[in-house]
Amino acid sequence: MDRSGYLAYADCFSGISGDMLLGALIHAGLDENLLKHELAKLELPDAQLETEHTSCQSIGCIKVKISEMRRQELRTLPQIRYILTHADLAPAIKERSLAVFGALAEAEAKVHNIPVNKVHFHEIGALDTIFDVVGTVIGLHHLGISRLIASPLPLGGGFVKCAHGLIPLPAPATCELLKGIPTYGVDVQAELVTPTGAALIKVLADDFGPLPPMTIAATGYGSGTQVLPNDQPNLLRLVIGTSHAAAEAQTVTVLETRLDDWSPESFPHLCDLLLARGALDVSLTGCQGKKGRPGFHLQVICKTAESIQLQDLILSETTAIGLRMRQDSRRTLPRKPVQVDTPWGVITAKMVTTPRGDVIYPEYEECRKIALEHACSLDEVYRAVYSAKGNME
Repeated sequence: MDRSGYLAYADCFSGISGDMLLGALIHAGLDENLLKHELAKLELPDAQLETEHTSCQSIGCIKVKISEMRRQELRTLPQIRYILTHADLAPAIKERSLAVFGALAEAEAKVHNIPVNKVHFHEIGALDTIFDVVGTVIGLHHLGISRLIASPLPLGGGFVKCAHGLIPLPAPATCELLKGIPTYGVDVQAELVTPTGAALIKVLADDFGPLPPMTIAATGYGSGTQVLPNDQPNLLRLVIGTSHAAAEAQTVTVLETRLDDWSPESFPHLCDLLLARGALDVSLTGCQGKKGRPGFHLQVICKTAESIQLQDLILSETTAIGLRMRQDSRRTLPRKPVQVDTPWGVITAKMVTTPRGDVIYPEYEECRKIALEHACSLDEVYRAVYSAKGNME
């Protein structure tokens, strides 16, 4: 089946790891022979991809295992970069794989307080991690998945032994990678989100939230290696399909602060910066601050993935010394640009699909440009667009 332009939803109800996501891709339809052929281009003959068709809580799934022929050396990011750049893989696969390894290396370097290129750690250099990361990117590429959305991630507790000794869960590198990503704690003493899983979802996911409106074409389940308490299935579910709604986040982060010692004349500049860096909406309203002082209430709506950089921008460009934030659900209507005829020529407007049918709305900047060029009123241009509904091209 041709899945070019498909949407995928990673339902991480039991967390995420590299092998779970790769297994879900295979179970959803990724050809195993094609995957092995592509991975062979890495020229790493000491590792072999193995898959097991099994079940968890009577749910059919794929368990992925990477068998290593001999003990492997600890690789650094430059060594992995060399392997990928010299592999005969599609440029998009190389680029996205390197981005995942870069994020993973930066997190480990910060946690262990060493330069990125000097990181010698087991997780990134292990062949199973290389195969999991590159295999996942290969799977998304060859299944034609152009947009990936993920659920909020559950984080367990406890401790785990690794090459550095006994560390708390979630692992420090996982916490570093999950900055700006929605998570929630669960009463499970286990590692539900691995550093590799966190790096994959951080780099590859376009958004986070509930299952988006879609027509399902395939579903795959990837199995983890742990047995979780209370018979919880240790699976990752990947739902693949087509979306007919506007490709917009339906769960958003709302940032708010009150300013009573800030000059509003810089608001247009701040608004431009926020919108350029991913804000979905920016508003400024008058309010009463502490001790009765007049002030302003700044609100920014954004995708969760953009929250951190927008927080930093607000704290840098205003006098705010703190922010409030929350997640809200929203409903948006599908819309698309259309061309309509007016007395001044063709102009771009916006067609919105509402419960009562399609409605044409003027675009302010387009109408303003016409009004200035032809010395007519903005209202006159608006009325011309509204009356041109039957003349859409």
